[in-house]
Amino acid sequence: MADEVPIRPAATVLLVRDDPEFQVLMVKRHHQIDFASGALVFPGGKTATGDHDETWAHHAIGWHEFSPDQRPFRIAALREIYEEAGILIAKDAGGVTFCGDERAHVARDSVAKDERPFIDLVRELDVKIDLSALTVFARWITPPLTAKRFDTWFYVTRADSEQLAICDGWETVDAEWIAPAEALRLAAAKERTIIFPTRMNLQLLAEATSADDVIARAGARTLVPVLPQVVRRESGNVLTIPPDAGYGAVEEPLERVGI
Repeated sequence: MADEVPIRPAATVLLVRDDPEFQVLMVKRHHQIDFASGALVFPGGKTATGDHDETWAHHAIGWHEFSPDQRPFRIAALREIYEEAGILIAKDAGGVTFCGDERAHVARDSVAKDERPFIDLVRELDVKIDLSALTVFARWITPPLTAKRFDTWFYVTRADSEQLAICDGWETVDAEWIAPAEALRLAAAKERTIIFPTRMNLQLLAEATSADDVIARAGARTLVPVLPQVVRRESGNVLTIPPDAGYGAVEEPLERVGI
């Protein structure tokens, strides 16, 4: 039964910038991936065993700012954006933002394929990943409608101007910086495939005017976990989300959801 499908913890990153305009980084999922194949999404994925390693306390900025339950989600978010987009959100001992080097580039494939621990790379680079750079944006729990369910924490953070995004060619086949409103336009024109949770968060992003604005809005918003519910209407079944979650009143025809 769908209700018996395990809910997997996951994390996603909304990486934003203002150059040349307010944009967010999105990646296109490989068509052979079994979840959201071919869709335009934010970098992210499931938490892994290594994300729970207590040794991260020595290699993570902001470790003591967050609860033991929250740390693995943040580590997973930073690992996933490194694996899928090649961006490592970290700083060296002098507090300088890490903008990438050949060692990080070469190690990316082995980290993504779980052949090398992410923490091992961070040690080699002599940097610390920055947990405090992430601001909670949303939390979505997949409804019992599909074969896979996720409890996904969405975080937003600003990209450094020197950090370049490069897709991994394995889980993702393209990476692009795009204005949230433009992504929504492309989805409406059926020029891009964007699944329901991604579209809802793009709409929330589109309400902001800059990277600082979206981060400030996220920090001020009360987090309301979103577990969509199916409701029967005369016109057919619709998917609804909590009205106090920040997205307004949402009733999406079930056939349009694509989750």
